Amino acid sequence: MQLNQVKALVTGGVSGLGLAVVRHIIGQGGKAVMLDINDAAGAAMEVELGARYIRTDVTSEAGVVDSVAQAAAANGGLNVAVNCAGIIGAGRVLGREAPMALNFFTNTVMVNLVGSFNVAKAAANLMQHNEPFEDNERGVIINTASVAAYEGQIGQAAYSASKGGLVGMTLPMARELARFGIRVMTIAPGIFWTPMVDGMPEAVQQSLSASIPFPSRLGRAEEFAALAGHIIASPYLNGSTIRLDGAVRLAPK
Repeated sequence: MQLNQVKALVTGGVSGLGLAVVRHIIGQGGKAVMLDINDAAGAAMEVELGARYIRTDVTSEAGVVDSVAQAAAANGGLNVAVNCAGIIGAGRVLGREAPMALNFFTNTVMVNLVGSFNVAKAAANLMQHNEPFEDNERGVIINTASVAAYEGQIGQAAYSASKGGLVGMTLPMARELARFGIRVMTIAPGIFWTPMVDGMPEAVQQSLSASIPFPSRLGRAEEFAALAGHIIASPYLNGSTIRLDGAVRLAPK
């Protein structure tokens, strides 16, 4: 599938990695709808990019079905879904005051893992009816995991569990959806430049950069978007998770 043929929805699409993906697709002549819960940023990006914003809680089954249908209507179809919505979910199992509240753990898993599955299944349900491209391809689903799925740090039990679930889900979902011509891939980014990092002291930023073997800097959202674009355009990429991390391996803390 060429990027100028893309009719996409992107969750978490009004900021960070998701916004970079939206910009990349539109810049290549494709169409993209932004699904998020930040109405102010969504309105601003609608004006700047000319792309549709739809307020969406990814944990709501009925809400996601409705948003996916709206995205398909806005684009004149749907053949790409990119899941970038997520939360950090940092907290120790045994905190200083008390053990981790169960709803903290379940909320992290609900947003990061269940939310991504919720969007993927709703998108696939529409994609299965698409007219096929070359190789009988009808659609592409890209999920966003993290290197914490493999080397979770202290305080990342909930986050790593949610991201590890995405890695584990990739192959069986790709195998099941193969008969419909729908590919499933996951990207596991390392330490990327985010608004949270931007607010850290310069010494902390330099320390984070130094921990990355090469290149010794934080990842850029545009690099994540470029990889997503390559996955979309490369039909033989299917059922795998790609680490995008500069060879970093997270220390215990």
